[in-house]
Amino acid sequence: MSEKNDKKLLDKIISLCKRRGFVFPSSEIYEGFSAVYDLGPYGVELSNNIKNYWWREVVQLRDDIVGLDAAIFMNPKTWEASGHIKNLSDPLTECKKCHSRLRLDNLLEDFGVFADEKMSEDEINKLFAKNSQKIKCPNCGAKDFTKAKKFNLLVKSNLGNFTGDWEKDPSYLRGETCQGIYVNYKNILDSSRVKIPFGVAQIGKAFRNEITARQFIFRTREFEQMEMQYFIDPDSYKKHYEDLKKWRYDFYLNLGIKEENLRWHKHENLNFYCKEAYDIEYNYPFGFKELEGIHARGNYDLTQHSKYSGKDLSYTDPKSNKKFIPHVVESSAGVGRTLLAVLCDAYSEEKENDRIVLKLNNKIAPIKIAVFPLLKNKLELVKKAKEIFDKLKYNWRCEFDDHGNIGKRYRRQDEIGTPFCLTVDFDSLKDDTVTIRNRDSMKQERINIDKLNNFFIEKI
Repeated sequence: MSEKNDKKLLDKIISLCKRRGFVFPSSEIYEGFSAVYDLGPYGVELSNNIKNYWWREVVQLRDDIVGLDAAIFMNPKTWEASGHIKNLSDPLTECKKCHSRLRLDNLLEDFGVFADEKMSEDEINKLFAKNSQKIKCPNCGAKDFTKAKKFNLLVKSNLGNFTGDWEKDPSYLRGETCQGIYVNYKNILDSSRVKIPFGVAQIGKAFRNEITARQFIFRTREFEQMEMQYFIDPDSYKKHYEDLKKWRYDFYLNLGIKEENLRWHKHENLNFYCKEAYDIEYNYPFGFKELEGIHARGNYDLTQHSKYSGKDLSYTDPKSNKKFIPHVVESSAGVGRTLLAVLCDAYSEEKENDRIVLKLNNKIAPIKIAVFPLLKNKLELVKKAKEIFDKLKYNWRCEFDDHGNIGKRYRRQDEIGTPFCLTVDFDSLKDDTVTIRNRDSMKQERINIDKLNNFFIEKI
């Protein structure tokens, strides 16, 4: 399984995203804002389809998992209890010539030196000193850097603080979504009919003040997570963990991602809260990187929140009367990373057909059906096409397009990833049939208008 290193491919994906309205740099008219992106008209459709598909698989089709939407702001004690104030940090260095601030472990990695994420400041500085002769600033080429210091990634806020000295007692934008699940664990247990084992799922924004955010939407300062925390009896952890790994891996295959672009990565050096950790990695244009983390967190989180809040978060099994602090196995995926993986996996250049095409899974394609009148200046064709469009849009996300010739419209929809294009022509006025063109095969067939609903139900 070869690892990619294809900057040209990433540049093509970025260009397509901008050109076709998937992803824009945030506040671009003001020269943008580093590592923050906006989803355009097709990007938001694709993102919503990914989230809806995830929610259906994780919550709707599971009797043992419920949903939650916790607030972005939480009592600051949450982050003290979770360990984020103390432990969520990366090594920061500064180029003494151009004053660029860089994440030292990423800088080392760019020159083939790999640092352990659990290294202390002294350890990573020693590793840097040992390899300093080959390390250059990516912005100016200098080799003179400050010593690395641990930089906390939580984003501070003055919410609810009116003293003017809020940095001494800040609140925070949440650094991850799962803490909202842990602090609501007892509320969910008391207010619903769940019992161990059960899961809580959430989709929501999180924020980290990344030192060096790079690789397009792979690593950003504002990002969206799809997380599920599964609360279990500690004696059953191994079975639930293995079941979770298989279930989540199959999710990406069902999403249409090619298996040759997926692999497992086992973490040897675990975070402070983990008992075991695996990543599902995707082969992005810049190599295999984490797509989703699947972790066995033990009872660290509930134990910490019980300790800091003074609330009893233990569980008593109704059958055995056994009392314990539940253990947690979790799956944590990024919406942006999934969106980027889906785009990279679907991107295809067909020189023989002179086209670029996104071969997206029909379930998540932003636009399912594009409706064309053959000619925009023939009112009877436009009227017929509008009638069909108005009927189909109640069931599927459709787009009406009468701009340019048919060939150009096909090419545009290919780049958007639209599975089907429907054309109303002069024969449609005579026999109530239309031409359906398939994105992947480019084959066309005539379908009676009365049979369109059944046709698209079967195909989509």
